[in-house]
Amino acid sequence: MSTLLITYDLNSPGQKYDALHEAIKAQGSWWHYMESTWIVVTSQTPREVFAALNAHMDGTDRAIVIDISGREYSGWLAKDAWEWLRKFVGPSS
Repeated sequence: MSTLLITYDLNSPGQKYDALHEAIKAQGSWWHYMESTWIVVTSQTPREVFAALNAHMDGTDRAIVIDISGREYSGWLAKDAWEWLRKFVGPSS
C-alpha cells in the first residue's frame, strides 16, 4: 500500500468537482480536509491514480500525485485530521 498526496487546480469556469472527487474516493481510504488536497491510501501507483483522475480534467487544469509513504509531516490541522493521518499514514518521524 502507498500513501499518495493529490492536489489539483481545476481552471475552466463552471467545471464540476463531483466526478473528480468520486474518482479520488474510488482509489482507496481517503482524507480530504483542505479544499483541493487529498491523501489516499491505495494499492495504485501515482501514475495509475493520475490516469483515473485525468479523465475528469481538461487541458487547462493542473494536478500532481506524489507518494508520501513514510514521510515526516507537520502542520496546523484539526484534531480529527491528525487522527486520520496517524491511523492511515502512521506517526510522523
